Amino acid sequence: MTHQVGKMRDVSCVEEAAENLAMNWPLKTGPKLSAAKQACLDALEGKILCTEARDAFIEAAKEAEIYVGQQSLKH
Repeated sequence: MTHQVGKMRDVSCVEEAAENLAMNWPLKTGPKLSAAKQACLDALEGKILCTEARDAFIEAAKEAEIYVGQQSLKH
């Protein structure tokens, strides 16, 4: 995931997702962006599963029209 055309970036943990949402996101507001930021904080605090934060991150990416290539989660 990246906002640069033709560039890809792997986001492999909740910390990276939260950093991208806060620092590199092309939108500054949006309901799914807000939900994703909160989900990342909740996951970091152990309130929700990281998979829930991942789902929220993907929805925020769709809201921002960012392509997300989804891979299977490693167990």
